[in-house]
Amino acid sequence: MRSSNRIYFPNKRQRNFVPMMLIGISIIYLSLILYIPALNVFYYAFRKGVSSFLENLVTPPFLHAAWLTLLLAIIAVPLNTIFGLCAAWSIARNKFPGRALLLSIIDLPFSISPVVAGLMIVLLYGRQGWFGEWLQEHDIKIIFAFPGIVLAAAFVSMPFVAREVIPVLEEMGKDPEEAAKTLGANNWQIFWRVTLPHIRWGVLYGLILTNARVMGEFGAVAVVSGNIASKTQSLPLFIEDSYKQYETQAAFSAAVLLALLAVVTLILKEILERKTGTTGGHTH
Repeated sequence: MRSSNRIYFPNKRQRNFVPMMLIGISIIYLSLILYIPALNVFYYAFRKGVSSFLENLVTPPFLHAAWLTLLLAIIAVPLNTIFGLCAAWSIARNKFPGRALLLSIIDLPFSISPVVAGLMIVLLYGRQGWFGEWLQEHDIKIIFAFPGIVLAAAFVSMPFVAREVIPVLEEMGKDPEEAAKTLGANNWQIFWRVTLPHIRWGVLYGLILTNARVMGEFGAVAVVSGNIASKTQSLPLFIEDSYKQYETQAAFSAAVLLALLAVVTLILKEILERKTGTTGGHTH
């Protein structure tokens, strides 16, 4: 008796149903956790009119929080750019013991909770911290002051530039730099005229992500700043404090500003990916 093996092929309707169902589930999921909450923020921000929305953006507490957030970006982003370029060049151009460990340390802010990062800074620079006594003797205040906020913002945004530039440098290789060196170029000339033009899109991509993380950071900044209104309160902290004080429209107005920053970041990110043919900053 001969048995026949039959292969079952789903019909066209069944084949079309599965992707449609998956797309529908994705849309419902995104609507519940992203689209509807985002639209709700805009609704509450503008429900009393545009004039009321603009009035919330000129109050002294908001202006101070916005200025503090801008200062954070002005200081932390260049610091992490310099660090990222140095770390990326060291890792991509050299093979040394502990290279994998150094990469893991750079990635630490990705895996550690921002609140824990803030506590780490407090344990180092607080009154009871390792350097607390020395700082008090020299009248230097880190915790519950602007320097502590900068440290927290710089820590959580540390990996982005380095992680975007490392694969670009590795793909570029050493040949262009060595060729420039044989022609008599010094190290600075090699960096500005050979290396930087090759990695500029990776650097810019890292800058965009770093800036977005700095301006939107809440957990680490909340721990080290004390959330003092008009003193150590960044925009995310201002939103949380205003909401707790039942100043909901002020909170939602500030949230709209941060949301627009996120939209601009996504647009710039998409432009860079299309221009360079990359996804997540890494060349295909």
